[in-house]
Amino acid sequence: MSDPQPGAYAVIDLPEQPFVGVTKTVTMTTMYEIADEIPSLVGWLFERGHAPAGAPFLRYLVIDMARAMVVQAGVPVAAPFEVGGDVESGTLPAGRYASTTHVGHPDGLYDATVGLLTWAGNEGLPFDKHPSADGEVWANRVEWYQTNPMNQPDMDQWVTQLTFKLAD
Repeated sequence: MSDPQPGAYAVIDLPEQPFVGVTKTVTMTTMYEIADEIPSLVGWLFERGHAPAGAPFLRYLVIDMARAMVVQAGVPVAAPFEVGGDVESGTLPAGRYASTTHVGHPDGLYDATVGLLTWAGNEGLPFDKHPSADGEVWANRVEWYQTNPMNQPDMDQWVTQLTFKLAD
């Protein structure tokens, strides 16, 4: 993945990316429930002889900040394979994305997201999303967690890349 410099904004091209994941409906106060799925997914992969093919992510499918959000916790894989139970397989879509990299505590991701949305709006870059009765439905709005907490316990040093698919 081509990362813009921290705090900078860029349009990048990304290929399709197969993944395994878990989807949940959460609120802002229960967001930890989906984030807590990431270590379990990585363990699930290793138990089956697979390794992650990239950084884990949270993918926001439907967003209504006042009520609920539909969010996927996912881990990229080299190629699709059979899954079961609560674990699902999928493919993140190829295309052009607005992107920025945030270095710092995850609490700063909201401001990083607002900055990216504002920049894209000022540049006339429309996102691949549409409104629904449940909130905004996004084609691919992803937070990629580049830092392994086991290697970097200082959350102020964590690196997260935001990639939001642009309309074709």
